[in-house]
Amino acid sequence: MKYFKQAFLNLILISAFFVSCSNDDDSTLAVALESKTYTLFEKSNSGVSGTAKFVNQQDGSVLVELNLTGTPSNGMHPSHIHFNTAAEGGGIAVMLNDVDGSTGMSQTIVTQTTNGMSLDYETLLDFDGYINIHLSAADLATVVAQGDIGQNELIGDSKSYVLNEKDVAGISGSVLFEKRKNGEAQATIMLAGTPNGGSHPAHIHMNTAVEGGGILYTFSPVDGTTGMSVSNVSMLDDSTPFNYEDILAVDGYINVHLSMSQLSTIVAQGDIGQNELTGENKVYNLEEKDIAGISGTVTFEERSNGEALATISLSGTTNGGMHPTHIHANSAAVGGPILYTFGSVNGTTGMIQTNISKLDDDTPFGFADLLTVDGYINVHQSSSNLGTIIAQGNIGQNAM
Repeated sequence: MKYFKQAFLNLILISAFFVSCSNDDDSTLAVALESKTYTLFEKSNSGVSGTAKFVNQQDGSVLVELNLTGTPSNGMHPSHIHFNTAAEGGGIAVMLNDVDGSTGMSQTIVTQTTNGMSLDYETLLDFDGYINIHLSAADLATVVAQGDIGQNELIGDSKSYVLNEKDVAGISGSVLFEKRKNGEAQATIMLAGTPNGGSHPAHIHMNTAVEGGGILYTFSPVDGTTGMSVSNVSMLDDSTPFNYEDILAVDGYINVHLSMSQLSTIVAQGDIGQNELTGENKVYNLEEKDIAGISGTVTFEERSNGEALATISLSGTTNGGMHPTHIHANSAAVGGPILYTFGSVNGTTGMIQTNISKLDDDTPFGFADLLTVDGYINVHQSSSNLGTIIAQGNIGQNAM
C-alpha cells in the first residue's frame, strides 16, 4: 500500500514538473520574440517623450507599442508612421492607434501601409520613415514627440564643427552631423544670438572659408527664433551622392547668411571636413621695421588635411592702406626671394587670412613645412613702395 502511495506521489510530482517546464517554455517563447526600440524625442516644448517598440509576431505582423511620459491625463494623441526622415517630412505611411494620455500608451498591429504595401518586421527595420505623435485630432500641426525609424535611425556616430561669428556681432554656434543607419546624415545647425522672426539661409561651400567657393549643398534655413535648422543630407544640390562619410572628408565650409535679400552678410561661418582646424598652431612675432609703431604676429593653424590657415594681425596700420606680404627664403638678416604670397594686409583691420597649401611655384607646402622652413616674412608699405618694410619676422627654423 505504501508502495502505491509513493508511486502516486511521484506521478504527481513528475506531472507538475512537465507542466512547469511547459509554462517556462511558453514564457521563454514570448520573451524570445524579436523586437526593436526607437527613441521618440520631445517636440514643441511639450514635455512628452518616450519610445516606439516594434515586436515581430509569429503570424508575420508587427506589434507597434508606443510608450510615452508627460502626456496629459484624458488626452488622446493621434500617431502615425510617416514616409521619409523627420527633417524632410512626408505623408502618412501607417495609421497607429491614438496614444492614451492617461497611460501614455498605444498598441497597434501593423501589416501594411496606407497604400497597401505589405509590411513585416524586416521591412519596418529598413523602412524610410519616422513617427509623429500629435497633440490632438483637432491640432495635428502640433507634434509633441517624434523619432526616425528603420534606415533613418541615428546610429551614434557624430561630428560637430564650430560656426564662428562673422559679419554680425554676437551670432555663433555649431553644426552637428549625425550618421544614419543608411549612411546619410542628419545636420543640425544651432546658433545663439539670432533675431526672433529671422530666417537665415545656410550652405556648404567648396574650398576653405578664406578662399571662398560655390555652393555645394543647401540646408533648411536657420529659424532666427530658435536658432536652429535640421536637414537630411544625402546628396549635393547637383544630385551627387553625399553622405556622412563624405562630409568628414569634404573640402568645404559653411556660411549662414543674414537673409535671402542679404546673402553677402555672413552671420556665422566655419570650415568643415578636411579643412577643420586640429587645434595645433604656431605663432611668430612680426617686429616693427622701417615705420615706427607697426608690429604684430602671424599665426599658423593646422588643418586636418595638413594645410594651414595663416592669420596676420598687425596694430598701427593706416586706415585704407593695403600692405603686400610674403614669405621669403633665408633669414631676414640674409634676405632672399619670395617663396609664398599672402596677398595684402588690410590697413583698416590690420589683418589678412590665407590658406597655405603650396608655394608660389606650386611646390606642396603645409603646416609642418612652416615649422621648419628656412624663411622670414616681410609686410610692405604698398605695392608701389615694396622697398619700405613695415613689419618683419623670422619663421620656421630661423625663429628664436
